[in-house]
Amino acid sequence: MNKLTAETSYLFATPSFFGGMASVLDIGGTLLVYNQSSTPAEADTKAMKNDWKAVEKDLIVSMQEYGKGSE
Repeated sequence: MNKLTAETSYLFATPSFFGGMASVLDIGGTLLVYNQSSTPAEADTKAMKNDWKAVEKDLIVSMQEYGKGSE
């Protein structure tokens, strides 16, 4: 289950076809924009929130699968 979600790919730049084509000519690397935060503490808070959202989704899926098996 190697599917990237909003929670797991938060720190990555969103790829696109045209962005990839433009990056060939972008020698200075100025086109890549990553998710930025005002302070390191804000970045940590956002990352922790996304981590817990991913855990929550995994738990929901696991509980649903467990419930299907007991019927």
